[in-house]
Amino acid sequence: MVEDIWTDRPNYLGKSIVMKIMCARVFLVICLGAAAMLINSGSVLDATAQAEMRTNAAVVSNGPVVVELYQSQGCSSCPPANAALNAIAERSDVIALSFAVTYWDRLGWKDIFGDPAYTKRQYAYANALGNDGVYTPQVVLNGRRAIVGNRPGELERAVAATRKLSGGPSIENKPGSVSIGVGRGTGDVLLVRYDPRNQQVAVRTGENGGLKLPHRNIVRQMVRLGQWDGSRVIFKLPANPDIAWKSVILVQAKQTGPILAARKL
Repeated sequence: MVEDIWTDRPNYLGKSIVMKIMCARVFLVICLGAAAMLINSGSVLDATAQAEMRTNAAVVSNGPVVVELYQSQGCSSCPPANAALNAIAERSDVIALSFAVTYWDRLGWKDIFGDPAYTKRQYAYANALGNDGVYTPQVVLNGRRAIVGNRPGELERAVAATRKLSGGPSIENKPGSVSIGVGRGTGDVLLVRYDPRNQQVAVRTGENGGLKLPHRNIVRQMVRLGQWDGSRVIFKLPANPDIAWKSVILVQAKQTGPILAARKL
């Protein structure tokens, strides 16, 4: 019996080793399968994101040109630039915005639409574009370059020469909110509200004293909704203070850099 026990024991140990090896192989197969599933799921997610980016790129491949005019009712050089912006205010391929700055208020007339936030934005552009300082009138196109904009035909030619926005994230208008799609890069999401009505402002004093200046697309509100990090994100829109005001969404690189995407809501 002892011999039988010792005779059988090696066979028992051998079977145990075989079983352990088989278990190890099964475990290895399971691990490799799980890893493959993770890799494949990552590939699917990546492919999904890339497909969405391609769709977004197709949607915004023919985007607008964003035209920002910085002007003041207290600046005698600004009326021609105002007139040039007014002339393109309704173009479907242009987002025309008129920002009233405040640093000329000291000349005797306080701009009734002026806001220190718009002055601050123009100074930020001066830093981003490498300008020595600020001036009026000044037109910034797509956040990338600036011109004076008060000479005949100057603004029209500049808009024609400016590449329309493309390659940025999609902007989808939803009830009470806005959705920014998947894309490359990061930036600030800005809500800009402007008054599209033609407003005649009688300037009583200052450099333009005695004149009646027509304004269109005057910016009345600018709100930073938050940051876009390249992934899809939804922002709630604050209530519009005036039903006559129109809204625009800008997705703009940090430090008032290039505008990546824009849409009228």
